[in-house]
Amino acid sequence: MTTRTYNFSAGPATLPLSVLEKAQAELLSLPGVGASVLEISHRSPAFVEIAQAAEANLRELLSISDDYAVLFLQGGSRLQFSMVPMNLLGEHANSADYILTGSWGKNAAKEAAKEGDICIAWDGGSTNYDRLPADGDLDLNSDAGYVHFTSNETIQGVQFAAEPNTGSVPLVCDASSDFMHRPLDVSKYGMIYACAQKNAGPAGLTVVVMRKDLLELSSDDLPGYLNYKVHAENDSMWNTPPTFAIYMLKLVTDWLKDEIGGLEKMHELNKQKAALLYKVLDDNPDFYQGHAKPEVRSLMNVTFRLPDDELTAKFLAAAKEQRLTDLKGHRSVGGIRASIYNAMPMAGVEALRDFMVDFVGRH
Repeated sequence: MTTRTYNFSAGPATLPLSVLEKAQAELLSLPGVGASVLEISHRSPAFVEIAQAAEANLRELLSISDDYAVLFLQGGSRLQFSMVPMNLLGEHANSADYILTGSWGKNAAKEAAKEGDICIAWDGGSTNYDRLPADGDLDLNSDAGYVHFTSNETIQGVQFAAEPNTGSVPLVCDASSDFMHRPLDVSKYGMIYACAQKNAGPAGLTVVVMRKDLLELSSDDLPGYLNYKVHAENDSMWNTPPTFAIYMLKLVTDWLKDEIGGLEKMHELNKQKAALLYKVLDDNPDFYQGHAKPEVRSLMNVTFRLPDDELTAKFLAAAKEQRLTDLKGHRSVGGIRASIYNAMPMAGVEALRDFMVDFVGRH
């Protein structure tokens, strides 16, 4: 197969076509270098320039001040689930609060409980995580070391439109599946982390944006790789970083700046794309049953079920014939999941919208 499909995978996810084409053109030899980015030293001037450009792009797009460090790590959100409590709990804090709005929040809390005392500030499990809490619903502790939440749950398709208010307690966000999908007031956060393979590049890179005063909480007794301060002091090169993934992040952020025109325009496009699919759900509520409550629907992951498993199987098979792929929902929710991250073009969403309208008409 040489023709590209519209890939609705939850991750690793579709990348901008122009980014892939540029990476393809430069793969054998970076301009002026004479070797592939896959071959050059992470300490070479050429790669250091790439890493610095990637960080500069992130700082520009998200208006990240000098009060924050930007780290390029590995291990995905799974490693962050452990590193966060390892670094932010200890003598300075007895416990942390966790807001559970889906599967990834649950996973984060499970790992954190191995490192310290965890308090569940809210848990939407009784309704299979189809809604989000209001600030008044949260049972927060004023002396907590931090409050952790997941801004977008890929499996259930629920998303915070605004961050929860945690007062003076540092807010820690797993933004893995909606990183850079809209402008963000980073000053409201103590820390943001995101694995790259949804909106920022290929798998293998984790971006951490961390308030510099919180770096000082990292204990010298931690293993080196698990210590945020060590990474900050070594410009994310304490070990060999994921060089190709950082290069791709640089290209993706170039695309966001130069082709999209910034995160405000990206957010408007994302809202338009999501609205096309949610309108089909709203127009056909007896056939397409959305999982998330309308007021908390995700702009990144549209989740819904059909009347029965037989129709779901027919939907998936017919969609694949139309080059609409990777639409099967997670087993805990079932049905269909259309992941429409930043790089999913409007044409792809329109094609899925048209297919959904046609399918309900035929069935």
